[in-house]
Amino acid sequence: MTERYSLAKERIEEIITESKGLGIYSPFFESLAKFTKGLLDIYEDVKSNGNLGNHSLEELEERNKFLYSELTDKYASSFLNPDYAYEVLGENGKFLSALFAEIHGMIPYVFEVDLEEIVIRLELLLEFYSTIKNALDDNEEVKSDSLKDILYYYVFDYTEDESVKRIGKQLTIDNAYANNIIEHYDLTDVRTLYAFGEYVGKNEIETFKVLAELDEDTIALMSSTFTEGFKRGFVVSKKDMSKKKTVNLRYRLGFERVAKKSIEEFRAMGLESVIYRAGYDIFSRMGIFKAGYYGGLANPQYDEDHKEDMSLVLDGHLVTRRIEGIKAAYEELKEEATLFAGPACMEIFGEDSFEPAECVHAARYGSAKQDLIRDYRVKASEITNTYIKREERSFSIIAWPIPAIGRYAEILPEIIKVNTLPVDTYQKIQQTIIDTLDKSDYIHVVGNNGNETDLKVSLAVLNNPETETKYENCLADVNIPLGEVFTSPVLKGTEGVLHVKEVFLNDLKFKNIKLTIKDGKISEYTCTNYDDEKKNKEFIEENLLFHHPTLPMGEAAIGTNTYAYALAKRYDIFNKLPILIAEKMGPHFAFGDTCYSNEESVRVFNPDGKEMIAKENGEPYTYCHTDVTIPYDELGLLEAVANDGKAVSIIENGRFVLAGCDELNKALDTI
Repeated sequence: MTERYSLAKERIEEIITESKGLGIYSPFFESLAKFTKGLLDIYEDVKSNGNLGNHSLEELEERNKFLYSELTDKYASSFLNPDYAYEVLGENGKFLSALFAEIHGMIPYVFEVDLEEIVIRLELLLEFYSTIKNALDDNEEVKSDSLKDILYYYVFDYTEDESVKRIGKQLTIDNAYANNIIEHYDLTDVRTLYAFGEYVGKNEIETFKVLAELDEDTIALMSSTFTEGFKRGFVVSKKDMSKKKTVNLRYRLGFERVAKKSIEEFRAMGLESVIYRAGYDIFSRMGIFKAGYYGGLANPQYDEDHKEDMSLVLDGHLVTRRIEGIKAAYEELKEEATLFAGPACMEIFGEDSFEPAECVHAARYGSAKQDLIRDYRVKASEITNTYIKREERSFSIIAWPIPAIGRYAEILPEIIKVNTLPVDTYQKIQQTIIDTLDKSDYIHVVGNNGNETDLKVSLAVLNNPETETKYENCLADVNIPLGEVFTSPVLKGTEGVLHVKEVFLNDLKFKNIKLTIKDGKISEYTCTNYDDEKKNKEFIEENLLFHHPTLPMGEAAIGTNTYAYALAKRYDIFNKLPILIAEKMGPHFAFGDTCYSNEESVRVFNPDGKEMIAKENGEPYTYCHTDVTIPYDELGLLEAVANDGKAVSIIENGRFVLAGCDELNKALDTI
């Protein structure tokens, strides 16, 4: 590898000047070679002197600026931008833009000093270069099929190795790069942020500084709410955590003090925290959705533009190869998979909303490859659930604001309060709602204030109302904050229209999303993100349906966290809240799998002792689950209705009217 590295580096340095004779391809290879040389200079510095070395803060800032300037200052005229690449390079631009993205995805391996990962990408660059240079030297056309083949066999050859490495980083602490920084570096020195190799922006710096000044008790409260919620997930579902040894700890840069405290608390429970980096390359990139730890989003448009680069080469053989790679990886790591307890996720919110611009030449699966990618995702999830059994693991998830939200010193303590509301109070109120719902056959939801929702949701039948319930009483365990009751609806008879004027799903803004439901499944869909109706449908297909022709309603819930809603209104931050909090601020309906997928056999009991029996919808697994929430101020009526037509109102005009729920209106009355 060392020899291959030296040869590749020398050749890439020659390209900087040699590429000037390549016609329209000259600026591309000159730009890419210069960027790659800069990466390799940083690699050799990190290898010799460590990830911070003796660099000043100013030097580290300058290094970070170089690493991400193609995504920030230069993106409009960068070959990382698929539209610009197409404008300059024509049809071949999409493959060369994907190549640049793969080289850019080498940044983590530079800081982790992973020579093998660096070498295979350098050799990919050189193979592209040689193919184009040879064609031009022979006065031949540079064929897209030739470039496609290079990328195809790169993915084909390395997919099993990449799967083993990626899954290994998720299940073991053998390569715990981030753990070492969090546990052993100075968490009051902002230079520490630059040790990760992630993009460091204003939000990461300000968050780090604010948390550095918080007292230990506040840090402990933020951490324990999160770690104890993870533990309660095992207790509530009667799972044995003593058999587990590892937990994924996922977080965003800036929250290192909370992460460090969480490591300590999980360790006291007998769990070692595995902190792995979010995906960067063609094998693991997932757009703006990040699973793992990560820094700031230097440019979410870039993440959106390259999230489906795999579509450039995907075919049935490659799907089979990738599935075989995942299975081989889990087989190699099956003992580690058995010891894995689940993910513990700290999300962030507060950044300006992201509305992706249309990138005409971004790689997309489209209708031709929807079946392939859906097949791959389903099979990959099935393999994962075979080795990491959902009925034996749990999770927890919590969200914290960052300074971009504004008035941070006021809002952070308020969100801490949202995340630590009194369980006893909500348990009693939510049980009152459940008692009413258990006597009904369906719920009827109607919008107001411009919301066009008119939806009927059928509910399960209780065979023994004395011991069974249709709804789970969701308190502050795995899903923090508390504040909802939820069920898996009966699909037959569930019908109508679900409409929300503005909602954020998977960190993407949807305007006037309207879903028509028939027998519990989406039959029609639209939104107003674009002027072109076709683009609106494609946007929903990519980011809600995930290329399924339809999705069933997997969850119907009523959010009760009016404190969070009032807070959002008071500070005008409703459009910045994550779905984790937003779903608790009104009725919400999830499309995809139920909350109990792969765990239907696990018995679940509410605090009153009744067993939750509505856990299935009879549909095959889709391996997706996206919540769409109607906020209180768009809600005209939510009523529980029996087959004889007797209806009991739970919410009218955005206020709880069911007896015993008055406490929830106190927060709403402060708006």
